[in-house]
Amino acid sequence: MHALIVDDEPLARKALENFLAARSDIEHLDSASDAAEALEKVGKNSYDLLLLDINMPGMSGTELVDHLKQSQAWLPAVVFVTGHDEHAVAAFERHAVDYVLKPFAKERMAEALDRAIARTQSERAARLDAVLPHVRANSGPPDARIAIKMKGRVLFLNPADVIAVHAEGNYVLFEQAAASHLLRESISVVAEKLKPYGFIQIHRSVLVNTSCVEEIKPYLTGEYGLRIRGGKEYTVTRTYKKNLKALADSWIGGTTFLAG
Repeated sequence: MHALIVDDEPLARKALENFLAARSDIEHLDSASDAAEALEKVGKNSYDLLLLDINMPGMSGTELVDHLKQSQAWLPAVVFVTGHDEHAVAAFERHAVDYVLKPFAKERMAEALDRAIARTQSERAARLDAVLPHVRANSGPPDARIAIKMKGRVLFLNPADVIAVHAEGNYVLFEQAAASHLLRESISVVAEKLKPYGFIQIHRSVLVNTSCVEEIKPYLTGEYGLRIRGGKEYTVTRTYKKNLKALADSWIGGTTFLAG
């Protein structure tokens, strides 16, 4: 946990520093004497916990929280530590985790910190749950290997090492830069299996790895020439030319290149 103490009273600030420094769950600790210094530190560092005095010269602790809510995507857990209890309602209106009166008792402060850390961990888990589906959707298959059963054994290949796949009668040939592997399977089944790994079909008997494609060019016949890594060229038939759009996330300067 990274914590920031904001208090204009040096003795109170030192007492909080000593208390937090003794806790094993506080990994990094900073302090500020007023809201202006706190804002400077928040702009340079990421904090999980803020311990704020309320009555400070210039911007008060509650005003500091209001400012952070407007300027930050995520507000750290806030514990107000103050000598005045009349601000309690305003503090909790700002969703403070706790409100501790000075001079604080160690047991009371420990309770407030435990509550703040528990909330921070809960919010982190909630944010992770929210972002994981997006991460999974954009990270591709979790296991970046494909298994090929052939001749009584199972061969594991990295999809990135497979340049192209060719149909050879009742078999398919997995072509790599330095080797090739023959498997008894239909090209249609292999095309479906390899689609999540960035393979597209360019001919009824050919699949290519999109990451290996270096150039495409149109032919007068309506077909396309496709050059892959290593210099080998393929013809993309008109039936499959629509698949070429998967070669890039963005097409610049040629919006009608693959039209029709």
